[in-house]
Amino acid sequence: MIKTFTQDDIIRFIYSEMSAAEIDEMKQAMLCDAELEEQYKELLAITNFLDNSVSNPSDTVVSNIINYSKSLDLQPKV
Repeated sequence: MIKTFTQDDIIRFIYSEMSAAEIDEMKQAMLCDAELEEQYKELLAITNFLDNSVSNPSDTVVSNIINYSKSLDLQPKV
């Protein structure tokens, strides 16, 4: 029986969220299906890019937020 894999399946494969049997099926399917392998390579590149992207704001952004907050001049209600 030939199983059809979805993008969700490929992402699960990339993040090792599949059972051993599913991993074997996916590897076998990629050997036989060039389109599936291409989708895997594209999604792998995207996930690598996102995993390595900057996850913290720059000092300039933090400074701008603090300055904006100070400019509001909010006083606590007494």
